[in-house]
Amino acid sequence: MTELYFQGKQIFIKTHAIKRARKREIAYPDHVYAVLKTGKLERFGKNGIRFIGRKSRKGSIICIGEDLGHIIIIKTIERGN
Repeated sequence: MTELYFQGKQIFIKTHAIKRARKREIAYPDHVYAVLKTGKLERFGKNGIRFIGRKSRKGSIICIGEDLGHIIIIKTIERGN
């Protein structure tokens, strides 16, 4: 897989997030990488970060993670409304 960067920070995707994406029938890595590259960024809490992809027929794809300063870790992937 290619390395992903956002604002100069490398993005790591945990195995838990990959398992959740497959369980929720989200195409990994195609849709997940597209959301991380083009999705809307939303910050919450102290270090929380959320990438929200555009809506599809089944709902939008949301990648939730943590911004640690020098890297971003994606911890889970889910579907929204």
